[in-house]
Amino acid sequence: MKILLNLSLDKSVIENAKEYAKLNNQSLSEIVESYLNMLTSQASESGDSDLDSIRGIISVPKEFDFKTEVRNSRIKKYT
Repeated sequence: MKILLNLSLDKSVIENAKEYAKLNNQSLSEIVESYLNMLTSQASESGDSDLDSIRGIISVPKEFDFKTEVRNSRIKKYT
């Protein structure tokens, strides 16, 4: 169940956050929710706090094949 939350933030922070959300095809609510979930999780996902701090910043389509993209990138780099 979603509940409305009102926040008071500096105008420039809101403007920057909206731009970031737009560039990443996300809503500001999704970004805030993801960040709060990350902050309040009991255990880090990988044991690496630096890696965990950037986890979830971008979203990729479900059909995205990481191995194929890496292979294609290497082929392009070395040919």
